[in-house]
Amino acid sequence: MNDEYKTIEKAATGYFKDKGSKFYAYAYPVKNEDEVKEYVQGLKKEHHSARHHCYAWRIGTEEILTRANDDGEPSSTAGKPILGQLTSYEVTNILVVVVRYFGGTLLGVSGLINAYKNATIEALYNAEIVSKLIENTFELKFEYPLLNVVMQTTKQEGLNIVETDFQESCRLIFSVRKSDTEKAQNIFDSIYGVAIKKLS
Repeated sequence: MNDEYKTIEKAATGYFKDKGSKFYAYAYPVKNEDEVKEYVQGLKKEHHSARHHCYAWRIGTEEILTRANDDGEPSSTAGKPILGQLTSYEVTNILVVVVRYFGGTLLGVSGLINAYKNATIEALYNAEIVSKLIENTFELKFEYPLLNVVMQTTKQEGLNIVETDFQESCRLIFSVRKSDTEKAQNIFDSIYGVAIKKLS
């Protein structure tokens, strides 16, 4: 089972120039469309005199959503080449915005595609691309006498404890890589008195 995906660790930039037009590429790790909007709006403020702010994103790990935006450039000459590079690098949870300052000379359709593509490649080349695990999250509920057993089991199985709440009764949230999900669920199902529930 493939339970890994590629994304970028932190923001990165790229630059491309053709016939006086300047293309500044900004790559950001994102988890949702709200973050996309924030970054795009931020760049529009920062580069308010630029002619175009074109972008593309891929979000999701198993079902990947995509969007490409030409922001006034001829159809499919900006957003699509940006998205094409994100797909070819197989990265997700990523946004790339390319800001264009017009240099006075028209580049034509192939020139634009080439410029947006190369600005994106430059940003991805400068980014740190990392592999991350697709994980599932579970909640355990149990009483105090079982605390030692539960803690020992999570340690033995190398489960990642996300949150604990040990008051009158105990609650623990852990995450586990997707390929180990069934095994972890079966282990806790077999401990009498532990209730396990999948959160994500």
